[in-house]
Amino acid sequence: MGITSITDGTGIATVTVDYPPVNAIPSRGWFELAEAILDAGRSLDTHVVILRAEGRGFNAGVDIKEMQATDGYEALVDANRGCAAAFAAVYDCAVPVVVAVNGFCVGGGIGLVGNADVIVASDDAVFGLPEVDRGALGAATHLARLVPQHLMRTLYYTAQNVTAQQLQHFGSVYDVVPRDKLDDAARDVAAKIAAKDTRVIRRAKEAINGIDPVDVKNSYRLEQGFTFELNLIGVSDEHRDAFVETGKPRSNSNTREG
Repeated sequence: MGITSITDGTGIATVTVDYPPVNAIPSRGWFELAEAILDAGRSLDTHVVILRAEGRGFNAGVDIKEMQATDGYEALVDANRGCAAAFAAVYDCAVPVVVAVNGFCVGGGIGLVGNADVIVASDDAVFGLPEVDRGALGAATHLARLVPQHLMRTLYYTAQNVTAQQLQHFGSVYDVVPRDKLDDAARDVAAKIAAKDTRVIRRAKEAINGIDPVDVKNSYRLEQGFTFELNLIGVSDEHRDAFVETGKPRSNSNTREG
């Protein structure tokens, strides 16, 4: 349970997330995930990294129950910094990162997937940002790398999900397969990358990041700043408490700001 990393001598390193029941990662887990991904890429024996998960779904974001059980803002700050570190690790990993998405990929999962190099998904996978239902903001930066701009805005404001098949239509998901074939599909594309000269592929990743039109790290931290603002005025706690108590979004409020 937690974050594990293995290599099998083929140039492929596999990092697995396993936080039952839904892979809502605690704050320390995000930092551990970041280090596991970066460590894998530092080894010259690694040509490509696969990021996958055990259990019902790929990722359910941050552990909101942990956050609400902690006094003050320490858990929030740690979760936000941990997410930023993990998302950046996928982006900055010295080798390409292939993500294998099973089931649901929501919240922080979008940050991981949106920064990945290759995405494969099971045919029951769904992707979404329920942030506005949790009184938070963030990862629109990464959702915008998966869908067109206006669809990103619609999905963000409504907290609706998009399917793996829809993302394949947009070209952001490389392959959609039955769940029992997911690991094989991820290894298939990873093996194609691992077969290349890693010296060239490492430079290719650095070059592609260098021409990226969006600074994904700073834009995400800008989004997080508004999450802190919502926390300061008490809005976020209202929504997180409602989620912890009922598992559902807080009902609509007509309260005006200011």
